[in-house]
Amino acid sequence: MPVMTAFAICMVLLLILLLAGIPLPYCFGGALIFLVSTCAIPIKSLMIWGYTQMVSSSLMAVPMFIIAGNLIAESGIAEKLVLLARTFVGKIRGALGCITVVVCGVLGAISGSAFTGIAALGSIMIPELEKEGYSRGFSTSLVTCSSILGTLIPPSVPIIIFGWTTGVSILGCFMATVVPGLITIITFSAINVYYARKKAGPAQITSGETAEGGEKQRSKLHVFVGAIPAMLMPVIILGGIYGGLFTATEAASVCAVIALLVGAFVYRQLKFGRTVKMLRTSASSIGSIFMMIFFCLLLSQCMTQLKIPQMLVQIFLGFTDNKYVILIMVNVFLLFVGMIVNDSTAIMLCAPLLLPLMTAYGIDPIHFCAIMVVNLSAGALTPPYASVLYFGMKVGNAKFGEMMKNTLVFLLIGYFPVILLTTYLEPISMFLPRLLGYA
Repeated sequence: MPVMTAFAICMVLLLILLLAGIPLPYCFGGALIFLVSTCAIPIKSLMIWGYTQMVSSSLMAVPMFIIAGNLIAESGIAEKLVLLARTFVGKIRGALGCITVVVCGVLGAISGSAFTGIAALGSIMIPELEKEGYSRGFSTSLVTCSSILGTLIPPSVPIIIFGWTTGVSILGCFMATVVPGLITIITFSAINVYYARKKAGPAQITSGETAEGGEKQRSKLHVFVGAIPAMLMPVIILGGIYGGLFTATEAASVCAVIALLVGAFVYRQLKFGRTVKMLRTSASSIGSIFMMIFFCLLLSQCMTQLKIPQMLVQIFLGFTDNKYVILIMVNVFLLFVGMIVNDSTAIMLCAPLLLPLMTAYGIDPIHFCAIMVVNLSAGALTPPYASVLYFGMKVGNAKFGEMMKNTLVFLLIGYFPVILLTTYLEPISMFLPRLLGYA
């Protein structure tokens, strides 16, 4: 069977398995078996190569960031950050929604995951937003959409996987998504302020003020001091990475240890029983993720051995020499892929295929990382995959219809402009990497 024919059938088979709801590891395992059997790829050497890749120290960042994210959700760190922000700016109309967006960005700078924001803030912020006149659907969408900042604000698990898969500088890729992340914070906050002024009620009395019953709230100084350990976490993690004190992998371990110590001994919200239960849940998730990574990695390697990336480059070069047309096609493709698989899986599958094409058109690999991560992050909010969206619905107890309507507002007005700017204005993603000498 011709290689491109086998590749096309393999992709169709993978899509059918994904849409049928088969667990992700088995979807990629099935596609791998088909490609190996039809193209006579030596399975023994392939398995040995896969094992050598899986024992990479860079990959250890993934389970540690998963554990760190779950610890942060249970430790009280998010509550302290929210309380601090409410104490100083909570009286401003629409401030509570802006606080939610910013705190999600801060949590992203600690945990590296899109799920941490909704897990840590959902049960806290959604009821508080409702008290200020926000609808449940908008409140849940605001927290859920803001959670994708966890994949844009470094450190980021998908970016670590991109760097590990392609050999591109992970620290340079971290810097590439900082500005898109900051722009996303601004656009989401603007949508929130518009909604608050048009539909939400007046701001409520916040911490630091005196309630009607004469009950005095804790002082601003006390709130500030209590939030110092939470505020120091992103400083320690990012400062340690870029100060050369530890690698991105070591930063994940440091993050998990600090979250454990702060939650157990400073805020005293991490109890032994809850922590053990959380670690068991994390272990189950990590096992599933690593099984998926292994099969996806082997499938990508099969495609590389068959020289499919080079064939795709030749096809596209024969189709058009216009870089901007290719970028449009890649954007559409990535948005589609993000709708059916998670971002890490899509990166492992597509990055080795698309990177040769991007470099052939003169696109810097670090810039391509930013394009890929920003595009795929939208997939966490777009059905049928939409893992973060469904998780947000569960946490916020919101209906799909009311939540999807508000989520589309954030995507179309707040996020798609960020995708376009990241794709077509190279300095947005390349300014910081070049300034710091990574590109």
